Amino acid sequence: MIDNYLLEELITFAKYKTLAKTAAELNITQPTVTRGMQKLEDELGVQLFDRHPNRITLTKTGKLAAEKATALLQANQQFITEIKNYAQNQQVLKIASVAPGPQIVLEQNLQKFNANIDIDEALLDQNNVEKNLLNRKYSAIITNHEIQTTQIESRFIGEENLYVNLDQFMYLANQRQVTFKELAGLSFVVLNDIGPWKTIIQENIPDAKFLYQTEYDALSELTKYTSFSFFTTNVTQPNNTYDTTDTVALPITDRSATMTFYVTYLKSQRKTIAPLAKRLTRIWSEGKK
Repeated sequence: MIDNYLLEELITFAKYKTLAKTAAELNITQPTVTRGMQKLEDELGVQLFDRHPNRITLTKTGKLAAEKATALLQANQQFITEIKNYAQNQQVLKIASVAPGPQIVLEQNLQKFNANIDIDEALLDQNNVEKNLLNRKYSAIITNHEIQTTQIESRFIGEENLYVNLDQFMYLANQRQVTFKELAGLSFVVLNDIGPWKTIIQENIPDAKFLYQTEYDALSELTKYTSFSFFTTNVTQPNNTYDTTDTVALPITDRSATMTFYVTYLKSQRKTIAPLAKRLTRIWSEGKK
């Protein structure tokens, strides 16, 4: 068994090219690096270095060894990460979401789940879902796209429908519903971190002005004391997320104003996550009634 520190010395030398820089980077002496390189060659039984009077370089075999050592140490670190995350998930179900709506549903119904659930407050990028499941950082992730692979599967939980809240004295507020096109040119206060909803409103409302707020409290104050329009959904509307006293909430009828959500998880975790997904689907359905 080759010690990891020998592989680290080889990788560092391959990067910095000299004994002095390798020693400085690893915070060890140059003779220590020299002895380590000789020991690695002895243990492998091959020549890794070409030694010259004033310098030392990697042979072709040495360069290959450095590449393999890099992959080996990365795999070793991945192994440690996966095992630690797996052990943690046996005690706590850590769940992330790509959008705030599912977070709200989970947070307000935690007592209905027979499980110890930890909800990550930060929204996850949809592009990072598979990676974070495979390294077991999360037990499950609420996604707005279905994922079906050899290791991962998704279960439908419900739909979220976008509403616009308009000042009650606006002409549009007399309607029962609106389209994105009818909202052209309006100004909106919007929470900055709303996941994929951000792209949807930006791409579908022509010439709109979006006043993004990083803090929920600041946005809440603006909805109370200004006449700016703002967005809610069938998930946030019933839970008094914003002050809607002087506004009229209208559903947006465009197809892109409806987002479908799934519980996505490793197939190996199906026995644990499937009951949670089933319960979440029921809660989501009941919330729409």
